[in-house]
Amino acid sequence: MIEEAKWVRETVKEHHRWFADCIPMIASENLISPMAREMLVTDFCDRYAEGLPGERYYNGNIYVDKVELKAIELAKKLFGSKFADVRPTSGTVANMAILFAFAKPGDTITTASLDDGAHISTAKFGAVGLRGLATVTYPFDVENMVIDIDGARKTLLEVKPKLALFGQSVFLFPTPLKELRDTFQEIGCHVWYDAAHVLGLIAGGKFQDPLKEGAEFISGSTHKTLPGPQHGIIVGNPRDEDAEKRVTRAVFPGVTSNHHLHAMASLAITLAEHIEFGKAYADAVVKNAKALGQAMHEEGFNVLCEQRGFTESHTIAVDVREQGGGTLVAQLMEDSNIIANKNMIPGDTKPKSPSGIRLGAQEMTRLGMGPSEMKEVARLIKRIAIDKEAPAKVKEDVKVLKRSFNRIRYCFEDGMEAYKFHQLY
Repeated sequence: MIEEAKWVRETVKEHHRWFADCIPMIASENLISPMAREMLVTDFCDRYAEGLPGERYYNGNIYVDKVELKAIELAKKLFGSKFADVRPTSGTVANMAILFAFAKPGDTITTASLDDGAHISTAKFGAVGLRGLATVTYPFDVENMVIDIDGARKTLLEVKPKLALFGQSVFLFPTPLKELRDTFQEIGCHVWYDAAHVLGLIAGGKFQDPLKEGAEFISGSTHKTLPGPQHGIIVGNPRDEDAEKRVTRAVFPGVTSNHHLHAMASLAITLAEHIEFGKAYADAVVKNAKALGQAMHEEGFNVLCEQRGFTESHTIAVDVREQGGGTLVAQLMEDSNIIANKNMIPGDTKPKSPSGIRLGAQEMTRLGMGPSEMKEVARLIKRIAIDKEAPAKVKEDVKVLKRSFNRIRYCFEDGMEAYKFHQLY
């Protein structure tokens, strides 16, 4: 079987070489720093730690406990929260913990709908449905790509959910939490904000501060605008000790056993890096996303929310029905070494053949690209989707552009020389 093992290793190397020549625009991805990446291949990746620091079910966790306590300390500092749990192994696992903590089968929760940008875990076929919960969706202001305040208030008062969820995967603008805070207090619900996509922007002070605006808990994955490992996190200001205990128990033993100690250590380094570099990075990400939206608009694309400056996050949403639809355009982009994804936009009903594409600026920013490069990227996409140039021809120009951007920014320099980004490929 050695040949099969070698084949796997070589195939992964081929992926590395390919991505070295690609422009990365998936809004849910990012690049981990060299120092944080190092943690993923330490002995932590071979070990087990069930429970909480100092209260483990396994021995051998002397140093694991120290690292986990530091990660908790850094998370609280970064998000200004009283509570942090760094054990969820993904954003969806973090979501499941909140669901297990505050909702039982048969309960109803309120959330955004999929075609309005909600995450798949809130669907009937996702974590919410598998938990046996019913969902009622908020009315959505399609023109402004945000939850309709008056409609959401009416929905909350009618449904009186135990748990009100906010947060999206197509997350262009802040959620109106402040405007709904009185309603939350009136019905007494737990308010949960899924910040997976905008976690790093929130930490960098560039989107909104959910914990100050009415949310009790924030969940999220840690590898999008927070450029860390594939992992999850929950932070919050629990209303009482019972709420904190519910979440802690829901994480373990509820939805995790061992919590991927190497990723937890990597997350600790990412949190420290973001405390130092997060404000500058978040600012650059939003500026680039706005520049990308404007450039795509000028190149003839129907970018959503022109009247609001296209976005206040890392993401823009583009209606590409005139160019053949999201599935076709995303494939043409991949054929040209520009990596993005098809995506539902308001009004869509078929996830596999949506009208839109979703473009993220966070990874390009991490590599040092700025507004001028956003204009060049928009021109490349126009050549593919509107001018119908051959992808093979456009691909060569993509490679030339990417060649100048092969070093990770906004992170500690330790280990950079020994582990330069291009050496991954």
